[in-house]
Amino acid sequence: MPARPGSSQRVAIVGASSLLGKELKLVLEDRNFPATDFVLLDESSVAGTLTEAAGEATFIQPLDADSLEGARFAFFAGNPETAAKNWEAGIRAGASVIDLTGGVPAESGAFTWIPALDATLPAPSAVLPKSDARSGSKPAKRDEKRPLYRSPGTGLIIAATLSAALRELEPTRVVLTFFPPVSEAGQEGVDELETQTTNLLTFHGIERRIFDAQVAFNLLTAYGPESRRNLRDIRKKLAHDLAAYLEGRARTPAIEFVQAPVFYGYAFSAYAEFAAAPETTKLEAALAAAGMKVAKKGEGPPDNVIAAGESEIQIGLADRDPSITNACWLWGVADNLRLAATNAVRIAEELRVIPA
Repeated sequence: MPARPGSSQRVAIVGASSLLGKELKLVLEDRNFPATDFVLLDESSVAGTLTEAAGEATFIQPLDADSLEGARFAFFAGNPETAAKNWEAGIRAGASVIDLTGGVPAESGAFTWIPALDATLPAPSAVLPKSDARSGSKPAKRDEKRPLYRSPGTGLIIAATLSAALRELEPTRVVLTFFPPVSEAGQEGVDELETQTTNLLTFHGIERRIFDAQVAFNLLTAYGPESRRNLRDIRKKLAHDLAAYLEGRARTPAIEFVQAPVFYGYAFSAYAEFAAAPETTKLEAALAAAGMKVAKKGEGPPDNVIAAGESEIQIGLADRDPSITNACWLWGVADNLRLAATNAVRIAEELRVIPA
């Protein structure tokens, strides 16, 4: 039975050794999330690793059939395959499952939630399993508990937040270009950029195992053919998921991806065109109302260093286009790990106060 609001509860993190899993644990601790204990779980290859949780030494435990028993919340923050195989075990254990990996299948009925946008852009209808849809069940409301939630990645959070902020200003066109960091590919992506940078500076050959391309000192709109990742697929999935989340309630931007040679920090450039140019102060107020941290006058534009460790999307002052009078440009950046982890924790925080 779910714990009553205000009571403590066990929290399980599946994929605790991943970059996102580590950040999730830090956010839970920083926000003083009331947990009786943390259960850190991962694949057997990293089980037994010494770490700490809530200031105490602990070990990462192997994920097995009984690992999620007694958990009030089960976060999946490792690889998508593990989430796809084990999310149902969390449901059977009575936990509220929050998936940060995108591995839970669409037909599962997972509810995509960005709590920070609830006031600006009410959460979309829940996606029901086919059996519920056939039976005519109504979608659950936001204030009703469900067992399975999808906490989206940084790109979708940024795009949805920007769309929600601009909604009342009724833009006629929005174009959003993302500059993701290599940490979106996990620790392996970070390691490959580090190795490439070192080898290029010492005139050695470079490793291409993850991206199959030179990422260091470069910008890419596509990876090599042997890469484990595909920027076009990532772009297509984000566009699909964003449209599903917005459900036509705000203009969906055109999206492009350019891989940047940076370790952390998800930068973006946005172009917005309007029938009549809004006052920049009104535009900036709308961005702030959607939860973005807008730069103050006299401050420079945000960058990856400024965004490090921050839970909000950082965005600069609006810059009018010199050629198109009814258009403006926006530049922003977010700590990709902290933003994604904070959203997942906020879901759990909201669930604690929803009546059972």
